[in-house]
This record gives sequence, C-alpha cells and structure tokens, in this order.
Amino acid sequence: MVSKDLPFTKEEILKITEKYPTPFHIYDEKAIRENARRMKSAFKDVPGFKEFFAVKALPNPFILKILKEEGFGADCSSLPELILAEKAGMTGDDIMFSSNDTPAEEFAKAKELGGFINLDDISHIHYLEKAAGLPEIVCFRYNPGPLKEGNAIIGKPEEAKYGFTREQMFEGYRVLRDKGVKRFGMHTMVASNELNSDYFVETARILFELIVEISKELGIQFEFVNLGGGIGIPYRPEQEPVSLEAVAKGVKEAYNATITANGLAPLKVYLECGRIITGPYGYLVSQVRHLKSTYKDYVGMDSCMSNLMRPGMYGAYHHITVLGKENKPPVHKYDVTGSLCENNDKFAIDRMLPEVEVGDILVIHDTGAHGHAMGFNYNGKLRSAELLLREDGSVVQIRRAETIEDYFATLDFEQLKSFR
Repeated sequence: MVSKDLPFTKEEILKITEKYPTPFHIYDEKAIRENARRMKSAFKDVPGFKEFFAVKALPNPFILKILKEEGFGADCSSLPELILAEKAGMTGDDIMFSSNDTPAEEFAKAKELGGFINLDDISHIHYLEKAAGLPEIVCFRYNPGPLKEGNAIIGKPEEAKYGFTREQMFEGYRVLRDKGVKRFGMHTMVASNELNSDYFVETARILFELIVEISKELGIQFEFVNLGGGIGIPYRPEQEPVSLEAVAKGVKEAYNATITANGLAPLKVYLECGRIITGPYGYLVSQVRHLKSTYKDYVGMDSCMSNLMRPGMYGAYHHITVLGKENKPPVHKYDVTGSLCENNDKFAIDRMLPEVEVGDILVIHDTGAHGHAMGFNYNGKLRSAELLLREDGSVVQIRRAETIEDYFATLDFEQLKSFR
C-alpha cells in the first residue's frame, strides 16, 4: 500500500486522546521548523529574501511565534490576522498586509503596526489616504490578466477579482509619485497549490520586466517585489514536491538578467507562502463512529466537513491512514464521511483502505494549511481543538475545542423570553 509517514504511533495517539478527545488537528513543530529552514537555505542567494507566512493558512499565534523565531514574517488579509501577528510579536517589516474590499479600520491598523500595505485597487489610493494617510512605502497587487495562465483552484487571472491591470499599475505609481511617496513595492498572486516550479520562475520574470518598464517611465525605484505564494504540496503519495532550490535558482537567474542588468539592484525578493510551510505537517485525527452499508459502504467519522472543508469544497484528495493497520492491504472500498446534513460531507470517495472497524482511529494527512482555518458552524457543528507536537515529544493544546456555550454565545436568550 502506498503510504505517507506519520510523526507519531497509534500508541502515542491513544495516550493523547486520554486528555484530548477526537477529533483534533495536531501539528508537528519539529517538521515545521526544519521546513522553514529548508526554504531559507534554498533562497539564501536570492537578494533580500524573506518569507511572509500566509496567516489564513493556519491562523494560530503559537504557529506564528514559531515562524517568527525562524525569521519569517506574516502575510495578513484582515484585522484579526493583523492582531494575531501582533500578539505573536510581529510588527513593522514583519507584516505584509494584502487585502481586498478593505474597510478603513484595517488600513489604519496595518499602518499603526508599520506593516507593508499592498493595495488591491487603484481607487484604494485615495481611500487609504483618507482613512489612515499614505505610508512611507506602498505596494500594488498586479493582475497580469491573459499574460499569465492561472490554475484550477485560483482560476484565470483575468476573471479574478484581485489586483490592478497593467495600465492601472503605471497610473497608480504615477499618482503615488506625484503625492510625494518615494518608496515602492510590487506584488502578485496568481496560483494556488501549483506543483510546477517553472510557473513561479515565469511569474518572477513578468514582475521583474514590469518593474524595469515602470521604473524607467516614471523615474522611481522599487525596494521589494513580492512574488506571492501558491507553491503546492504533494497531497497524493505518488506526487513529487516542488523543488524550492529549482525555484530559487530560476528566480535568481531572472533577477540577474532583468533587474541587475538594468541597474535596478538591490531589489528585495519576498514570498508569501502558507500551504508549503505548514500543510504537510498537520493531521486531522478522528475516530470511526459508525459503519454503514447500503448502496455503498460508508465509514462514519466523529469529524465532519466543518473540521476539513477541502475535500467537500474542491473534491481535494487527502491521504488517509488507519492507525495500527498501516501494513495491512487496502482491500475494501469506502466513502469516508462526516455527520453534516450535506451529501458532500465526505473526506474520501471510493477510497481503498484496510478493513475498518468501529473505534478505529483514522489520520487524515496534510491538514496543516486550510484545514482548521476553513472550519465553520453550519448545522450546529463545533470546531475541534488544535494541538502542537513539540520537538521534545510533548503535546500542548494551542486552541481548545469549541463548546455548545461558544456556539450560543452571540444569541440573546434573555431577550427571547420576552420576544413576541
């Protein structure tokens, strides 16, 4: 059976469940730190390189603090994400604020923290100026339209709601220049879960070439370019991971050929990856509650789509391990389901697994990004706890499970008593 490794055994998980009942997400701190160092090492020769972790992928201050210790910043897109980064000790140049349809208070908070503000629309120049005043350095998000092919998850750039057109980029920087802004950045984000390393090198070339054109026409100097994120992970065991070394090598060659050759160095190069940093190092641990046989055979879990939305939302594949049966042959075809009153509440469809029994513990792999973060309360379902497997083998709870009291906390039952 093609499998994926786990950082724990069945016996260790059973011991954890004595204190923290299933379902829960558990993250491997050692692996996350080692992976962060791999990225930094791969990009060590790329000028001014820095990674801003996409907070939306795993919005937990414990994770952000770990990544800050490894030299990462935070890519934020909302007020709560800005506050999470702040509570993890990130301010100033550790924050990249990239949002859309942005309220005034979020621009004000980003400026208060001293973060880089990345505008999504040309009309936001005036809006930001009125809401918080223009900061010393401003960045625009570029949408290359048909110049750049999108991918399955994020779609075609020309159909995306994000970013400036090419013409708006020139006009926007001209407006900023004329308003007295002297420091500039540029950004794009055109892919999600992309496994082709050449895709990201091509993105870098497009941005580098645009920076050369705008710099020459407007007489301005760019300080940084944010190539975005979107580097994918091998959800399926047979897939190969993206070579960060290959991406870095290609970016450096494009940099030298375009930025250095045109006398525009130094230009700092940033990324804002989320999935590739933490995705492979999170696991949803869940117990089999029921087995059902009708037209198909179903494994009913004590978790559901509110704990992991990706399979139901995207039809995404997540590998599943039956703890204690790793070496047994996958002889039975199942749909692995949750208890939500929606028929797409399935973690797997027609998945070959070893014979499953009630009480078995299943581990769903690669939930360290866009897993717990995409949870919801539809159907009155409660989101699970998040645990951290420390480097010394100990386990700490970094977010408790929701309770029914949490679910009802925003309802006014006292007023209901007198409601007519």
